[in-house]
Formats: sequence, structure tokens, C-alpha cells
Amino acid sequence: MHNGSLAGFDKVKRDLLMAVDESLYPEIEGSTDTETLFFLALTFGLADDPPTAVARAVGLAEQVGRRHGVDYPVHMTVATSDGESIWAFRYSSEKATSSLFYSTDIAQLRQLHPELAVLDRLGTDTRFVVSEPLRALPGAWNEVPESSWALVRPGEQQIQPFQPAVMS
Repeated sequence: MHNGSLAGFDKVKRDLLMAVDESLYPEIEGSTDTETLFFLALTFGLADDPPTAVARAVGLAEQVGRRHGVDYPVHMTVATSDGESIWAFRYSSEKATSSLFYSTDIAQLRQLHPELAVLDRLGTDTRFVVSEPLRALPGAWNEVPESSWALVRPGEQQIQPFQPAVMS
């Protein structure tokens, strides 16, 4: 999931796509900044270490953007999952990113809001990642702070600072 943009994408697209691993390049089907960012993260190890891969992809996007005269190249909320864990990222070069939230575990939500029968139909490991809370439910939403990433998986949630990796 990617909500945001790579500013000046028309200026930086070629340089960013040339950084995609040669073996992954044939899999690119579209021409969007979202797909480019995803394939850069795959190139930098998304399957093995999402925080490092996203930091490297964002670092490269910022470096290339600034080289092309783009003052604030990255504005993003991003989420990825391996089917068990979710990593959610909130970052912008300008430090003014759109909001990002993840839900409290369903068991806690059921206790807090027994009046919501819909919660009984959700699996015990269900979590939501949203740009804005779906409803005003006290205790239901955890905001991912600016320049941070969150890890959410059964029995664990944590928030860490996010900083793009400087490419050498």
C-alpha cells in the first residue's frame, strides 16, 4: 500500500527505474511512482528486512529527486505485509506527512466496544491500517508518528523512528 507521491516523478523516473534490480525489471507492468518505489524496495531486500529496504528506497528517491531540483521528493504512507506481520511507514521530506493509523487488536476492541457486532465476525489476528480512523472509537487507533514505522503482528506492536538511508 502506498498513499502519497514522489514529487517530480517525471524528472526522476528514469534514474529510479535504472536502479531496480535487473532480474526484477521485467516484472514492472505500469508506470507509476508507487510501482517504482515498490520495486526499489524489493531491490533493496523488502522480503527480508522491510525497514531497511524502505529506508534505502526512500533515501535513493530523495537523493535522485534533489539532484533533479526537487526540494521535497517524498511524501508517503506505506504498508507491506508478509501475511503475518505488517510494517507501516509514515514519512515525507517536508516533515508534513498525511496521517497513518493501525488498529488495536480485535480482542481489545471487542472489550472496549461490545456494542459493535461486526467485530465478532473478524478473525482474532485482524488489524486495520488506515489513513484516517474509520470511526471515533476510543482506544481503537494507534497513530504512527511522523518519520516513524510501526510493526504490527500477533502479540506484538512497536513503533520505531524512520530515517531514509543515505546512498553512497
